Amino acid sequence: MFKLTVLYNLPPDMDAAEFVRWRTTDHQTENAGMPGVIKTDFYIAVDNPDGTPPRYRYITEVWWKTRKELEVAFYDAKVQAQLAKDGETYTDRLFLVSEEIVSTES
Repeated sequence: MFKLTVLYNLPPDMDAAEFVRWRTTDHQTENAGMPGVIKTDFYIAVDNPDGTPPRYRYITEVWWKTRKELEVAFYDAKVQAQLAKDGETYTDRLFLVSEEIVSTES
């Protein structure tokens, strides 16, 4: 499987509660509706092991079975245009595409 992980922060003047409401409703539905998506999760980072604030506060993960499915969905021109627009709002974004090699579930 292939996973897109996005790490990001909000600008200091953005209402975090309103963002989380949007992110866990409308945007979660949009992510889940992308072609080939089998799972999508949203997280709020709490702290580092030493108790200090994390570098990134918000984390999104989106999973596809194949790299081709990820590319069709995520590299779509409309998706990339929206990401460029979002880049004007969300700060310190980091995008990682990874391939699952081994997974253990209990």
